[in-house]
Amino acid sequence: MSAALVPGLEDAWAARVRANREQTERLGEISAPDFYAPVSAVFVADPRRTGEPALDVLLAIAHEDETWIDIGAGAGRYALPLALRVKRVIAVEPSAGMRRALRTGMHEHGIDNVYLVGATWPEALRELGEEPVADTALIAHVGYDIEQIGPFLDAMERAARHRCVAILTDRSPASVADPFWPLVHGEPRAALPALPELVELVRARGRQTEILRVDRSPRTFESVDALTTFLQRQLFLAEGGEKAIHFRAILPDHIALRDGAWTLAEPPAGSLGVVSWTVPGA
Repeated sequence: MSAALVPGLEDAWAARVRANREQTERLGEISAPDFYAPVSAVFVADPRRTGEPALDVLLAIAHEDETWIDIGAGAGRYALPLALRVKRVIAVEPSAGMRRALRTGMHEHGIDNVYLVGATWPEALRELGEEPVADTALIAHVGYDIEQIGPFLDAMERAARHRCVAILTDRSPASVADPFWPLVHGEPRAALPALPELVELVRARGRQTEILRVDRSPRTFESVDALTTFLQRQLFLAEGGEKAIHFRAILPDHIALRDGAWTLAEPPAGSLGVVSWTVPGA
């Protein structure tokens, strides 16, 4: 694919991110500097869990003498399992709420080889010293809402000695709430770019990509309240407001209890992709 396509692809990516953000600003009722803090517990996972296909792929390619950098590490869903496998993990996470959850996971599981950086990307790279800073750079469900995706990927590649890995879905994880946007806000959700657009862009940048498709398990919640809180957050609804009251009234018709956990009655379709590519000069 020709590099001449890159500017157009980056512009199209940025336009979708802006449309999504502008819709949120126009219709959303909440705004918080640390958006995920109230729901950070949803993203906590046992670092010794098994049977998760995307994690199995990462662990299969990770080596004990490597350093990985997890950009947008969240509560450590992948950073902590990787830390049990590799020499060191650099976890970049701007959300204070997510960093607290990650630190709690480190303490509870006796993991001490994670270096936590509380900054956004690519600004965080300046704090890490001489480049490259890791063998592998990872983004997992990160990038969907990054308007300047070109500089983001540039810095990701500079951070890695050998390869970059991205885990993304066909549609952004936030799209789980998309069916409720017309019901609550009166219009469809402006879709963010996701896996297909990232692959197209990386290939246009001249990189040879390897893609492994794995099962995408529906997100589940231990209670109706937890599911409600998550979806209401993705809809940007103020607690107790008219739209929130309407949303809670219609929600029971759209959820189901499966295997002891709550989820949407019609989970989002699509798959999960693990994309990897060798950095230039490696």
